[in-house]
Amino acid sequence: MNRKFAQFWFFAGLSFMTGCCSVAPKPSPPDATGAKPRWHSVAMAPGTNAPTVHFYNKLNPIWWVGNASEPHAPDWYHPDSCCREFQWWLRNPFSNFSAYVIGVEDKKTVRYGRYPDQTSNPNGGWNFAITRRCIVYLPFIDYKRGRFEFYFGWRKAGKFGIKLNFHQRVLEAEPPEPCRCVIIWNQRIDF
Repeated sequence: MNRKFAQFWFFAGLSFMTGCCSVAPKPSPPDATGAKPRWHSVAMAPGTNAPTVHFYNKLNPIWWVGNASEPHAPDWYHPDSCCREFQWWLRNPFSNFSAYVIGVEDKKTVRYGRYPDQTSNPNGGWNFAITRRCIVYLPFIDYKRGRFEFYFGWRKAGKFGIKLNFHQRVLEAEPPEPCRCVIIWNQRIDF
């Protein structure tokens, strides 16, 4: 009899030691932007000035190395250079391939994600998105922190891209113009 009670008291004591107390959840870190955005979709349409791309163009490897979207260098790109058109081509030689052959930039698509209309998370960190064209799902993953950015997949317009940048230039806000005024009783007096 003692042995049966000993087992009972042992298991009863063990259950009390494991406890039934509630533990307060960890407080979530404050978010400057408010609530976490929900997963949603955005319909993406090709631009109004998109070039006409035919099926036979997509089969031509010579066409792959061109740039049908922007065939000529814009005015801001190396304005004083003698070889600016060639440098523009060297800047992204497989633009047609990444946009129209393996990309879907010329098609209507739907993009899903927390930030589907942006390449990276505006708060920094991870951004996952999926571009859907009919029955094909094209993934996208991005990570941005400080001056580091990495992405792989189909970007917001449907163009395929890979980026690994360790020393990305951070755009800083311009310093405010110094105020040459005095504020007295909530009224501004310039001098």
